[in-house]
Amino acid sequence: MAYVLGVDVGTTRTTAAVCRLDGARDAEIALVVPSSLQLTEAGTFSVGERGVAGWTATGFARRVGDAVPFALGPELCPAEELTALLVMWVVGEVVAREGEQPRHLAVSHPAGWGPYRRGQLHAALRAVGLPEATLVPEPLAAAENHAVRSRVVPQASLAVFSLGSHAFGASVVRRAQNRTFELVTHVDGVDHQTGADFDDLLMGLVRGRLGKDGHVSSAECEAAKRAFGPSAPSVVVSGVEIARDEFVDELRPSVDHLVGTFVRAVGEVRPDAVLLVGGACRMPVIGDALSSAVDCRVLAEAAPEHSVAKGLAVAARLVLLGPEVEPEPLDTSVLLHTREQSLRFPVGEVPGPDDDEFTAPPPRPPVDVSPLELPPRRVKRVANVLKPVGRRSSSSSSRSRDDDEDGR
Repeated sequence: MAYVLGVDVGTTRTTAAVCRLDGARDAEIALVVPSSLQLTEAGTFSVGERGVAGWTATGFARRVGDAVPFALGPELCPAEELTALLVMWVVGEVVAREGEQPRHLAVSHPAGWGPYRRGQLHAALRAVGLPEATLVPEPLAAAENHAVRSRVVPQASLAVFSLGSHAFGASVVRRAQNRTFELVTHVDGVDHQTGADFDDLLMGLVRGRLGKDGHVSSAECEAAKRAFGPSAPSVVVSGVEIARDEFVDELRPSVDHLVGTFVRAVGEVRPDAVLLVGGACRMPVIGDALSSAVDCRVLAEAAPEHSVAKGLAVAARLVLLGPEVEPEPLDTSVLLHTREQSLRFPVGEVPGPDDDEFTAPPPRPPVDVSPLELPPRRVKRVANVLKPVGRRSSSSSSRSRDDDEDGR
């Protein structure tokens, strides 16, 4: 069955989603793998969990365009090259599962990237045989995923609160007249604590009970953090019981800092809703704090770490098929922002086709990005020897990782 593919390369996990061209517009998760590349002594690259120190690269997707390459054994590897290699491997895995090539590919990138970084990634993707990829900012992908899951008025504005393992971002997007989303504003967190820091806070609480000879792993703390919820007043980590309220008190200053930055980033914009994106947003304390600070709905999927990947697949479908045309309403309206159900009231009528004063707005000009070329020699060499570690082809492999936190 014909499909399009979206690949979200995070600092911790890389997620791929597919959208069928002859079915519903909703996307489905196809693959979740660690965002890790290891150089072996034989000179080949492998995808898998962290390996030998000095031979494994992680977090490279956020460093695309950085002049300092990754040192892996005797090799020096630019971040954009590693990112393209991982995307290429993911595409190959999905093709093996689906039995055919995707009709189009969309890849995510941070909202703050300019033409230079986008050009670097475009060139690296071309060098590994993926010349037709569309690059989509993360908050726009999340908004596209939300749009197919709930009816959004054409002029709707949405705020996106993104919190992953290692990155925080606050964005505002809005529907343009061509029914696609455009970025209004974006702020990247610099000195904010993120999901990995929350794991460390929980680890500190556990170690304080165990004493200096106690041992607790970060993986245990990450799993326990996700287990906190309304139905779980406490969790047990390495034999130590930690109450939810105790952990929330430890997080409160960090959460307040994140929410305060988000509110300042939104500014005078009155969004119709706030979208929660990223695995760290699973914690109820995040949604509760935002609900108290904004005068609109706060929305999240059951797995917010998958929102960007699904939205990328939706965006790739739009590139091929275009937006679905909906009948224009007879009246324009203004959306009232309240905590109650949305209300509308008419403010005028659309002029008829004979009205001389009515002119349609001009279409938005396309953005033409000229990719910057990369030296193709080593990219082609390493691309031919990329191999998976612990590869699983069954759908259960993807489902077993569904609870992993998004690493953006």
